[in-house]
Amino acid sequence: MYYSDDVINEVLSRNDIVDVIGSYASLKKKGANYEACCPFHHEKTPSFKVNREKQMYHCFGCGVGGNVFTFVMEYENLNFPEAVERLAERAGVQLPEKSMNAQERSREQYKITLREMNKTAAAYFHYILKHSQHGEKAYEYFHETRGLSDETINKFALGYSDIYRDDLYRYLKSKGYTDDQMKGSGLVEISEKEGGVDKFWNRAMIPILDINGKVIAFGGRVMGDGKPKYINTSDTAVFDKSHTLFAMNIARRSRRKGFICCEGYMDVISMHQAGFNQAVASLGTALTDGQANLIKRYVKDVLVCYDSDGPGTKASLRAIGIFRNAGLRTKVINMEPCKDADEFIKTYGADAFQKRIDDAENSFLYEVRILERNYDLNDPAGKTSFFNEVSVKLASFEEEIERNNYIEAVASKYFVSADSLRKLVAKYAAAVAGIKVNEIPKREKREKENGIDKSQRMLLTFIADDTGIYKKIADYISPEDFSEGIYRNVAKIMFENLSNGTFNPGAILNYFNGDDEHNEVARILNTNILEEDADNKDREKAVNDALLIIKRNSLEMKSRTTTDIMELQNIIKEQAKLKTLHISLS
Repeated sequence: MYYSDDVINEVLSRNDIVDVIGSYASLKKKGANYEACCPFHHEKTPSFKVNREKQMYHCFGCGVGGNVFTFVMEYENLNFPEAVERLAERAGVQLPEKSMNAQERSREQYKITLREMNKTAAAYFHYILKHSQHGEKAYEYFHETRGLSDETINKFALGYSDIYRDDLYRYLKSKGYTDDQMKGSGLVEISEKEGGVDKFWNRAMIPILDINGKVIAFGGRVMGDGKPKYINTSDTAVFDKSHTLFAMNIARRSRRKGFICCEGYMDVISMHQAGFNQAVASLGTALTDGQANLIKRYVKDVLVCYDSDGPGTKASLRAIGIFRNAGLRTKVINMEPCKDADEFIKTYGADAFQKRIDDAENSFLYEVRILERNYDLNDPAGKTSFFNEVSVKLASFEEEIERNNYIEAVASKYFVSADSLRKLVAKYAAAVAGIKVNEIPKREKREKENGIDKSQRMLLTFIADDTGIYKKIADYISPEDFSEGIYRNVAKIMFENLSNGTFNPGAILNYFNGDDEHNEVARILNTNILEEDADNKDREKAVNDALLIIKRNSLEMKSRTTTDIMELQNIIKEQAKLKTLHISLS
């Protein structure tokens, strides 16, 4: 759905960002900002700032930022049109009717029908569990075998699919759903020969909810020794298992640090009952990149809690690699001597499980420990081979500090010289194309680049804070003086809007797409500049310093790329003028 700029700006103006974010997090006024512990990562000291004047937020801890649309999209996992609709409803703004062609309208209507059908099925399964004789077996399984309380059974809307192979089909028929609607639901298979046949029958049922708490699929567990133990809804128009995690709708609101990632539904449900509501599961299939990226939206830390047997160890090693590639910090919870978390909590209790969380093993050291099983460290040849393979893994760390930290940790654990191990790592790193262990950018160049970036952020933040500054510097600087890319784009939009009197810092985000761009724009316009008690003289000096750095860099870059004599002469004149340039803010 496309909404015009006028509609978007109306919704934006009617939803004060402090009021909206204040309904999700506890904001406290501090100076020109409101602050809180960031709702997108765990922290003890508030670094999440909300500015009412700019209608923007930015976390100086994890780097997220944006306007009210961005916040609702990230927190509620909505796309942009859905965020507009949610905020329009909140503010009482009447949106225009959606403009869709017949195919789009049919597809959206079918998604609504599917969600309602899944909700109807979940309620029916739950009713059979609690109120029918056939459901007693499943209730006993949940309550007695698994040790789940009635509160937990109700919280997760657990149920039972009856022994008849067309029971749900007939029930959905009675509720008005047609064969065509049920055909793609993942609940019922329709054929000319057999008619409607339920996918789930005589199974304990676990509803799968999306991030917003809507039922989109099911997992069915056999009671007894039947095969397969679990079956899940196939992918549908509303369910993509590679981008869905069980209990994510609950875990994303947890105040505990990080997520615990498990293999099975029952592990997660058992953890939640014990108070560990940050647990999620990957729906009985191998973890995917899409699931790791979904987790990354909410936390930076993941605890892997897979089965302690051979297949579980193999799955843990695979998950560690996926989480690492997604940029997540990962540790591994040791479940031995138990097979899984469900068994561990039943045997030792919640306090012992919390101790295992506290003692979780660094994922890299876990990989090394598992690798150790393949070698005889009492044999010199085996020990040499082991350290060679560990060195290859250590060489994969690009950051020198991180690499050295792990070298020292491994050396300490296995009683080997850190220097010897470091030389071995350097040998393997040098052998890999593109990896140069000791290559460090020239300090002078790195500081110069960072100084220019900082000056650009500072000047743009000054202007966003006080638009009167733009009028004083407009004759001396243009968007072309800023670095190509996001700095120049932000400057161009700001300067154009300031010139025609339509500047709104929060609305700038609407010109950019994607989380990364939104975070970077918010960072650019929320750079920490001066202390709160700084006077006008300090502010004037900072503006002039930033302006001069940007202009000098811009003229230097132009002089390097032009061969036109007249243009070079003009650049030299401009450079000379900078020696006497001073902007007064008084």
